[in-house]
Amino acid sequence: MNATRSLLAAAALASAMLGGASALAQAVQPAAPRAAQATQTAAPALNIRQIHDRVEAAGYVNIREIELEKYGHYKVKARNAQGDRVKLHVNAQTGEIERNRFDD
Repeated sequence: MNATRSLLAAAALASAMLGGASALAQAVQPAAPRAAQATQTAAPALNIRQIHDRVEAAGYVNIREIELEKYGHYKVKARNAQGDRVKLHVNAQTGEIERNRFDD
């Protein structure tokens, strides 16, 4: 009878330990996708070649500098259709030209 109690106690302890381990594993698992999402969000969706093509398709020429800025956009130096030098801010995710100003 003592052996049966010891066996039951060991089984209960093992069950509790395994249950606790799986609960811990479940608690840890959701954090991994969030970390991966944060990394994906920080990286631009479009590369420099794609940005160049989008700016060129918008009518800009003589694209001479494309630089990734830390706030989710590219800074692009080019010339507009009238030949004026401009600085553009292009959304790194969509390729949309968000701001256009003359380059001094």
